[in-house]
Amino acid sequence: MVRNIQIRVSLKEEDKIGLQAKTANYLGVSEKEIEIKVLRKSIDARKPSIYFNYKLEVYINEPMPATQAYIFDYKDVSKARPVHIIGFGPAGMWAALRCLELGYKPIVLERGKDVQQRRRDLKAINQDHIVNEDSNYCFGEGGAGTYSDGKLYTRSLKRGDVRRIFESLVYHGATERILVDAHPHIGTNKLPKIVQNIRETIIKCGGEVHFNTKVTDFVIASNELKSIVINDLEEITTQRVILATGHSARDIFYLLHKKEIALKAKSFAMGVRVEHPQHLIDSIQYHCSGERHELLPAAAYSLVHQSKGRGVYSFCMCPGGFIVPAATGPKEVVVNGMSPSKRNNDYANSGIVVEIDVSKDIPNYEKFGDLKGLEFQKHLEYLAFTSGGRTQVAPAQRLTDFVEGTLSSDLNPTSYQPGLKSAPLHSLLPKLIGSRLRAGFSEFGKKMKGYYTAEANIVGVESRTSSPVTIPRGETLEHPEIKGLFPCGEGGGYAGGIVSAAMDGERCAEAAVNGL
Repeated sequence: MVRNIQIRVSLKEEDKIGLQAKTANYLGVSEKEIEIKVLRKSIDARKPSIYFNYKLEVYINEPMPATQAYIFDYKDVSKARPVHIIGFGPAGMWAALRCLELGYKPIVLERGKDVQQRRRDLKAINQDHIVNEDSNYCFGEGGAGTYSDGKLYTRSLKRGDVRRIFESLVYHGATERILVDAHPHIGTNKLPKIVQNIRETIIKCGGEVHFNTKVTDFVIASNELKSIVINDLEEITTQRVILATGHSARDIFYLLHKKEIALKAKSFAMGVRVEHPQHLIDSIQYHCSGERHELLPAAAYSLVHQSKGRGVYSFCMCPGGFIVPAATGPKEVVVNGMSPSKRNNDYANSGIVVEIDVSKDIPNYEKFGDLKGLEFQKHLEYLAFTSGGRTQVAPAQRLTDFVEGTLSSDLNPTSYQPGLKSAPLHSLLPKLIGSRLRAGFSEFGKKMKGYYTAEANIVGVESRTSSPVTIPRGETLEHPEIKGLFPCGEGGGYAGGIVSAAMDGERCAEAAVNGL
């Protein structure tokens, strides 16, 4: 007999009794009579008594079927018709993998370096404050996703598509836990190998991946994309281009704008990173003093507040993680967060951002037309650069000082390697952001007792939450004006994370090969 059940296991039971015994007791059978497959696991820590919620498939007096390896029908496409993919982040990677399944040859053009060489440039920005504009935390093999913690949360309702992405990650080396955990993540330390495995799959099947290959122009005739120019030198004839460059590839937005290819300003969000000691977040979320129980992961949180008609919310929360410099050009400071797989660093950080309605909130930028959100974004990043000291040192303030409008005389220790400089962010940030952040932090302190504390720093600026520009596309996912161009993923304004970008990459691959 096979039964699907849901059970709750207290932390004490999980520690002392175990899932097997709890399940047997629940079903009224002997432990020897059952085998268990965990389908879903989550933690309920809303009250002092913490529980693990399990969705189980239980085999009673019959063997559990052997777990089958995840199978994908990647074809030999060495002699197949090509599809050019610009960008090798999550959208570009899964567009390429889907091309293999559909029998078309993906030719990936990535401006940055492979994951091994990319590490040198990450070291340079952290230690020497040198920003390589084509190889950094945003650009290079795997895109920003490689150094994002690998959080796999998505609001998508297409659960079948989500499962495909997860199984593909497992196929390429991710732990099977991501198929079970309610809030799965992979870890920054694990992602580079997975990304490399995906590249090797593409090449093994006859596809191509070219690094240090920056697209610098599009050749268009009669509203049809005829060829692309790389590195200002070589022109490549093409019929289908999937544009998966990510939302930090501003040169692509400027290029499209210059060529009068339709763009549209898009609402987005900006704010700061807040960093607490991880033990403090653990104590709040798990209702404990001292160290959290060894069976509990580093605690996370999700917060939201409405202030003056705009949402203020946590974004990309990284328990046990690091704040990193995510600038992609000179004269800008941008911060982001990431975590290793064990989430065992001493700090917890999260973006706390404010919604920006580009149709109402930034009237002084109307002169920039469809690029007004992008220019506003750039202004705040330059402000962070100048107030931090014109290096990758970031401006920062104690959380309580920010809310109370006081310059911090000193700052808390931080995970941010380039370092912090005390700055009056309460007066430097535009009122539409700063005033709402101050209200939001005050409210968050009421929702999470202990969150509002002088032990926390806020660090500026968190500006790359999503694209400030949309590249339009029609029902066929093709640009409405340019035949053969398929805007894709976060850069096109159609995704908001690893999984949604990967899913959009698959959809664009299916659309691009239609009729090829």
